[in-house]
Amino acid sequence: MTEPASSHFVFKPIIKGISIHGSEELFPVGKIYCVGRNYADHAKEMGGKVDKDQPFFFSKPPQAITQLSKIPFPTQTDELHHEVELVVLLKSKCSNIPPSQVSQHIFGYAVGVDLTKRDLQAIAKKAGKPWDLSKGFDNSAPISKAQKKEGILLDKGKISLKVNGQIKQSSNLSNMAWKVDELISWLSRFITLKPGDLIFTGTPAGVSKLNPGDQVEAEIEDIGSLSFQLIG
Repeated sequence: MTEPASSHFVFKPIIKGISIHGSEELFPVGKIYCVGRNYADHAKEMGGKVDKDQPFFFSKPPQAITQLSKIPFPTQTDELHHEVELVVLLKSKCSNIPPSQVSQHIFGYAVGVDLTKRDLQAIAKKAGKPWDLSKGFDNSAPISKAQKKEGILLDKGKISLKVNGQIKQSSNLSNMAWKVDELISWLSRFITLKPGDLIFTGTPAGVSKLNPGDQVEAEIEDIGSLSFQLIG
């Protein structure tokens, strides 16, 4: 619902913003959607496979986004995993659009890491329950500065992640089963996407356990890099 200009909130709304390369402005964060099983090798290592009929989505809340260089190690997990991902940032409203129209809604891209409490996720999967507690906790979506690339569909480029200087994940965006235009087109059939919405596009193989004190470095060719330390 759109609030009239004269409305007064009972407290100030909390708005998350993402820093943008070469700008003092911030990109306001709206809804956050994540794609599961979008790289065949990762789907295989998790005991599944890519769904060729339709992509699989889940959500994270805005408070999951962080650009802190030091992130508190999350509670209630003994198996925290990293998942490096290309993140798409949308600049305009779209609903039920074909893949050919997706590019006109793209503001740019960023490097993201989907931090996952794998032990809690496994319990939820076994019980047939949602993944919210394993995916949507505070600071579970570290993200780099946004790289403004309006109207550009990114379909290739090296993507990698290191832990304490050791390469854990290394692949290419060309290995995504569902490409950026296909993902956004599909999602727009079910949900009206709006300016500020983010789409995490899935992770390649090589996910592994993180520990307090670990230094994580993620990078995507022509997009940027992300670095943070987990502090216990």
